[in-house]
Amino acid sequence: MRIGVVELDTSHPQNWIPIERKLGHEVVGVWDEGAIRPKAFVAEFARDLEVPKVFRSFDEMIPEIDCAIFHSCNWDIHVERARPFVEAGKPMLIDKPIAGKVRDLEELREWVRGGARICGGSSLRFCQESGDWWARPVEERGTPITAICGCGTDEFNYGIHAYALLSSVIGPGIQSVQHLCGEEQRRIAVTWNDGRVGILVIGTNGVWLPFHATIITEKTVAQYQVDSSRIYESLLRAVLPYLAGETDTPPIPFDALIEPELCAIAALRSKKQGGRVVLLSELPDDDEGYDGAAFAAEYRKIRNPKGE
Repeated sequence: MRIGVVELDTSHPQNWIPIERKLGHEVVGVWDEGAIRPKAFVAEFARDLEVPKVFRSFDEMIPEIDCAIFHSCNWDIHVERARPFVEAGKPMLIDKPIAGKVRDLEELREWVRGGARICGGSSLRFCQESGDWWARPVEERGTPITAICGCGTDEFNYGIHAYALLSSVIGPGIQSVQHLCGEEQRRIAVTWNDGRVGILVIGTNGVWLPFHATIITEKTVAQYQVDSSRIYESLLRAVLPYLAGETDTPPIPFDALIEPELCAIAALRSKKQGGRVVLLSELPDDDEGYDGAAFAAEYRKIRNPKGE
């Protein structure tokens, strides 16, 4: 299929495009607002990655693509960016985090219920290590009862990977979330509808930590670190066939796909409320969630320190 890339904020576009081509797809063009990178970056990017076209607008891009992939680091504009593509019937992959506010996730959910094809989120949801663990015979591995997952750097933009990894280990059906303790490195308890429990260790700790999981079942204990060099291809192999129309079955139902983001929002709400247990079902549409614009402003200082 013909792919259009929307925004070039992160390092993901240049890493994903070779994989997209390897999987048989054509990247026909890019569009970038210049909110993070210098204004000249988009033309340089297109030249270096041999992308044929720099689109001047979504109106120009939409007729020429079959699918859009969004890489904005400001998750608060994902719905705004996605709307014209949904209205045009174009499938889309929204890079992590899918959104940082309940109302945005709910709007995306309604679009999917109306027939839109939307995938994305953290690549850790599709990591090979979790897939390999689940592929073992159940009589050998058992059923996950408790799991501990974590990573470093920050609590949402990067921390969402830990939430997604936990979901890849235990599956869908999160009922409630509770902030346990910690400021820079937070400890969070996640409870499923059937009573299973996960513990997350996320947040800023001054150094990069690997994605890690410990799975405790009635039969055994398994531990692994995720090979980050494989996660992008795992994600794209999982979602692109659905977006290309090769199957009508999404790799993960959308209600389950957005549980990591809802879980993170609930964890922040629990922290603000002194560690109260927060049900995902009680999250209000107007919850403040995570501020994408504030994150993007800080991210711009890293990617474009001269403000060009």
